[in-house]
Amino acid sequence: MKNNVSAVVFAYHDVGVRCLAVLLARGVNVSLVVTHRDDSAENIWFGNVAGLAALHHIPVITPDDANDAVTVERVRACRPDFLFSFYYRNMLKAELLSIPKRGAYNMHGSLLPKYRGRAPVNWAVLHGERETGASLHRMVEKPDAGDLVEQRHVPILPNDTAHEVMHKVTYAAEACLYGALPTLLDGTAKHTPLDLKAGNYFGRRRPEDGQIDWTRSAWDIHNLIRAVAPPYPGAFFEYQGTRIEVLLSHYCAELAAQRNGTPRLYWQGDACFVDCSDVHRLQVLRLVMNGAPLTAQVFEQRLGTCELYLEM
Repeated sequence: MKNNVSAVVFAYHDVGVRCLAVLLARGVNVSLVVTHRDDSAENIWFGNVAGLAALHHIPVITPDDANDAVTVERVRACRPDFLFSFYYRNMLKAELLSIPKRGAYNMHGSLLPKYRGRAPVNWAVLHGERETGASLHRMVEKPDAGDLVEQRHVPILPNDTAHEVMHKVTYAAEACLYGALPTLLDGTAKHTPLDLKAGNYFGRRRPEDGQIDWTRSAWDIHNLIRAVAPPYPGAFFEYQGTRIEVLLSHYCAELAAQRNGTPRLYWQGDACFVDCSDVHRLQVLRLVMNGAPLTAQVFEQRLGTCELYLEM
């Protein structure tokens, strides 16, 4: 059912798809969607905002710079009550944020004020957090700093990958927006200032950040592996000039087979393990070299051994 509230939506990724769907289900008149063109060099594993907009006959634009004069005037011409940003990758500047009559709101993939900035799910997994979630907040010029309207929490289990957590956060974002919209639309939503001292900003992650530091504990190494597990670029180490990718691991606080603190990768039957410097071990569930999975037999054939001592 339509209502008389209008919005312009900046959106991308699965969170963008699901939150746009929520606005439409709640009857918001979305007059324009601003999204990104998919990059052919990127692994596109997530939903398509433009496709959903097309199904609802909503105009879509994909500017290189959302803050350019043409885009600003296009948004201004819509005379929106609200502006929403759902996992849109670019910062929206003050001129855009001043356009909507009833405010601009963003959905962020963390429990604000924690993990403000880029890649919040990956950073939360990397740091071994036990929970995260989604936060709907008012947009101000400083990123992820405006008043909080609503949050939803989700657990991070010890062997969840960032990809699995991202699916949970997507659901949390959908539930968060669905629950908050009635009060936002009728003007009764509570706005709570964020205590920015209770969290930090985090930057973009790069593929090279996945290199494993074998001086770290088994838990820390496991957190890196699952934080960058596919479809993200993956964790890796170098051995005699060859890159070996460690794409999935399992942690259950087992003690190492050899408890001398020397990191060692080895096979026990068909199972691969790493004894770590804190005398705990990880089971490696997916090991890849030159794009091909490594079994115990293939590992020994290619490297001439079924045991590697890893550089500290």
